[in-house]
Amino acid sequence: MTQNHAAQLFKAVKQDQVLQQRLKAATHPEAFIKIAKERGYDFTVEELETEISKLSEEELAAIINPGIAPRSHIYPR
Repeated sequence: MTQNHAAQLFKAVKQDQVLQQRLKAATHPEAFIKIAKERGYDFTVEELETEISKLSEEELAAIINPGIAPRSHIYPR
């Protein structure tokens, strides 16, 4: 059930620029999850990583700030 929350969050991010910017600013998975919980999405780091692994590079870049080392702070290469 909670894994669905992670998938639902990623769908919502595509339409909510404010949420997208807040998530891009997250520097670690726990901060990302805290922001998601504030919006009613409840999931674990493991569930987050599972959903992230399903995203394309373009989808991932729209949600997580790639910075200098892409995905290093949320989903390491």
